[in-house]
Formats: sequence, C-alpha cells, structure tokens
Amino acid sequence: MLDWAGRLIPYPADVVETYRSAGLWGTLPIGAEFHEVAVGQGSRTAVVAEEGRLTYAELDEVTDRLALGLADLGLVAGDRVVVQLTNRLHSVVAWYGLLKAGLIPVCTLAAHRAHEIGPISRKVGAVAHLVESNPSGFDLVAFAFEQRVGHPTVRHVLTAGSLAGTPIEHLIRDSDPVLARERVAEIQAAIDPDEIACFQLSGGTTGTPKIIPRLHAEYWYNARAYAEAGGWDQDTRTAHLIPIIHNAGITCGLHAVHSVGGTLVLGTAVLDQALPVLAREQATDVLIGHGHYTIVDHPLFADAVASMKKVVLSGAKVPERVFDAFEDRGIRVGQMFGMGEGFFAMSTATSTRRARLTTVGVPTSPHDEFRVLEPGTEVDLPDGTTGELACRGPYTIRGYFDAPDVNAGAFTSDGYYRTGDLVAVTTHGTERSISVEGRLKDLISRGGEKVSAEEVETLLLHHPRITAAAIVAMPDERLGERACAYLVATGAPLTMAEVQEHLNSLSLAKFKWPERLEWITEMPRTPVGKLDKKALHHDIVAKVAGGDRSAGG
Repeated sequence: MLDWAGRLIPYPADVVETYRSAGLWGTLPIGAEFHEVAVGQGSRTAVVAEEGRLTYAELDEVTDRLALGLADLGLVAGDRVVVQLTNRLHSVVAWYGLLKAGLIPVCTLAAHRAHEIGPISRKVGAVAHLVESNPSGFDLVAFAFEQRVGHPTVRHVLTAGSLAGTPIEHLIRDSDPVLARERVAEIQAAIDPDEIACFQLSGGTTGTPKIIPRLHAEYWYNARAYAEAGGWDQDTRTAHLIPIIHNAGITCGLHAVHSVGGTLVLGTAVLDQALPVLAREQATDVLIGHGHYTIVDHPLFADAVASMKKVVLSGAKVPERVFDAFEDRGIRVGQMFGMGEGFFAMSTATSTRRARLTTVGVPTSPHDEFRVLEPGTEVDLPDGTTGELACRGPYTIRGYFDAPDVNAGAFTSDGYYRTGDLVAVTTHGTERSISVEGRLKDLISRGGEKVSAEEVETLLLHHPRITAAAIVAMPDERLGERACAYLVATGAPLTMAEVQEHLNSLSLAKFKWPERLEWITEMPRTPVGKLDKKALHHDIVAKVAGGDRSAGG
C-alpha cells in the first residue's frame, strides 16, 4: 500500500469488510480484473472505433506490452500520469496499459489548459504527461512540453500519434509479449485492491478542480453495478460519445461493458462522425448527454439507432420530444444521474414511463445509501420535499484527496457526501425515485461539464477595466446551459474578443469562457446587500425566452 497518510480518507475497515463479504468489492486490481475477463472472451471484440478495432485477446496483449514499455522507461507503481486524450482507440490502450503498469492516471480533459493542468499535476506529483497529436486543433503535444518546463516532478512527455516525446507506439513495438505478461502479473500481484487506481476531477465551485481518488475494488464495482442495472451481458454493444477519459466514460462506457465481456463502440463528440460508426457496428445501448440531444434531428438518426435496445439520457431535464423520438421506435428510454465522487442513480427495467421521463431513477446498487437534507444541516426531509442530496455507499468516496478543509464541509458527521444537488423523492409504483430540481453550488452545467462561476468571475476581475463580474446560467437547447457574464466596466465595455483574449492569456479552458456578455452599470443587490444572482438569472432567462440571443459585447 502506498503511503497516502493524511491525504487519502479511507473507507472504515468494518465497511470494507461488509462490502467484500457481500461480494461487491473484489480482491484484484483493475488491470488484473480486465485480464481475467479477456482470457475468457478471447476473439470477441472488446473495442471498436472509427480508426479500428481490437479483440479482447489483442487488447490484453497490447496493453501488457505498453505496461512493460512504461516500466522499462523507469515509471514505477504509484507514479501519477496526467492524461489528456480524446475518444480514440489509443486512449483505451493507454488506459489499461497505465493501470497494468501500476500507474495512476490523472483524468483531465483535452480541453483543460495551464490554469487547470499546472496546479493539478503539481498537487498529485505527476511524473509524466500523456497527450495525443491533433493536427487540426490545439497542439497538446507542444502544450505538454511547455508544462514540463520548471515542473518539479514531471520527467516524461508521453505521446500518442506523434513522434515527439516518448511515443507509446514505440513502447509497445519494443516490448516482448511473453515477458510483458510476466512483468504485468508481478506488478498486479503487488497492488492492494484498496489502493488508488486513478484520480478523477470534480467540477468544483472554486479554483482548481478538486481531486477525487478512486480505488481499484470500488471503481470496478461501480462499473459492474452500472452494467447490472442496465441489464448488460457479452452481447451488449454500448456506444459512448462523451469524453472516455472521464468518470462517465470509464464507469459507464469502458469498465462497465468490459466487466461483462461486451463491446465498446467508441465514437467522437461529432455526430457526423459518430453516427455512421454506431450504425455500422449495430450498437445496442448508448448514453447520451444533453449536448447530444440534437441527435433526434440528425439525418443519420434512424440508421444509428436501428439496432438500439436501450438509451440512457443524462445531463439535464429531458425534453419530452427527445424521449418520444426514441420510444416511438420501440427503444426503452431511461435517465441516469451520476458524479465523479461516486453515487449513481438510474431508471430500471421496471420503472414506469412517468418515472423514466421525470426522474433519474433509483440508486444502482442495493448497498447505496442516500438522504435528502435540509440545506446546511443534517436534518432529513420527507419525501416530496426538495433538499440537498447526501450519499454514501460502496463506490462513493469518503473524502477528496489532500483536501482537509474542503472535506470538513463536504461530508456529514456520519460520512455522507454532500453533493450540492437539490433533489426530491417521489414514489412511482414500488420505486422511490429521485428527481433533480437544481443545485446549491454555483455551477454552470454546459453539456455535462461543470463550470465554476466563482472561478471564471475571479479571472474576469483580473482585467483592469472590469470592476464587477457575475456568471449565471443561460438556458440553451443544445447544451442545457451556457455561461452568461454580467459585467461592470470602467469606461467603455469590452468586446467579446477582448474578454476572450484576456481569459486565453490566463490559460483558462475554452469551454469555461462566457458565451454572452451583459454590460450593466451596477450589480443588483438583495435587501441585505448581497449580490442578487437570482435577479440576473431571471433577466437572462427572460431575454432568451423573448428571442434575444445576442452574444453581447
């Protein structure tokens, strides 16, 4: 076991024993869990993407060889590797290769920039940064080299699809498969299944994202529970379009389908590219975030869903027309709600239509526990009353990594995680279903990605001509929400280009930039003098509803 004393909040020993005795937590690390599945599935397809496919046997061997190459490079079990990859075949290879080498992936987004990557990589003590070549977009390879300059721990820039740095393709090419299997078996045998497998990131409400430690046994169980709730088996061909190196991608896509021996159909976020792959590969299941609700209007929609059996919608209140577009084709539609910190809820096979349309379902594991609390207290509220969701269970963290001050307010006295989400519980048939009614945290949910209003406001105020800033959620049919900035300036208002140039100079990820500017002379205040964000939110909702879709600035 690595020495994380004081930085990792462990599950209580008696709770671990309960989960293991119940058969929830296994005794193997994730790399070994995947190998066991792969041995039994052999020639069946494990993953298919636009650029190719791999059987279980092929994926098992190539990830063994990558693990050996990483070990020969001098990386040792427990080393942290920042990962910035998109939905490509090499991303799946890299994921299992890192885990088999005993390394800890730090799951960042390809859209993250220095503002996020720098603090995160330093906090976890990353020794390597893995990126991919993207000739048509932002140069992640050059970015990784820039980030290494002056970094106290990063020694390696690993690349996929590039000759710069240390290409993972070369590490694979130079590894002997027999020796690789022996070395991986040795590495995996030395890993405690209750150690950290990876770090996911929380959207957070302030500053740098909080770091979520996920452990081998609980993380694999999280995926197994999701697959079981979805009724998956080895004939399942689940499509995934949202970022794969992300909690939903790993849990609901990669690990879940591989835990039952099925096939991952990996698509990109671009529907024009993804839908032909879904159609060709006859995908049976798909998780669709709010950013892809327009799939029902796409000319390839009918072909892409022709083989679909189940569709799970996630990310925001589901428009009934989207729900009906799938259901009218005989596809069972449900909803899902989840978080990097753990807890998942999902519609079941017995959920009523109304429950599937208006709620996010029930917890995926019978061992999940949740409470609806009066905000700011530990007082439980009755069903039908809106309050803050608090949860704990066999795959919900007991604390953020190295964050004692945050943890003091993020968990109840008995270990329930305070999600910041406002929910209500209603009974439909025999199920106590959860509906998401809003949130306590000041976040914008843009296509499933959480944007901290305070983080962006703070950076906007770095501009010498901006004297006050407030970020509020602006409704958007495609993404659910976008960020609108209400600003007060000294002198003439800035243009949108000037604001974007300012945020770019601070290396803020582009998806966090406000997409509309509203210049006002002063911020509205409540009777006690606090910023009245409700008034600003009502203002922008009314403007959008009235057809005012100006970008401002």
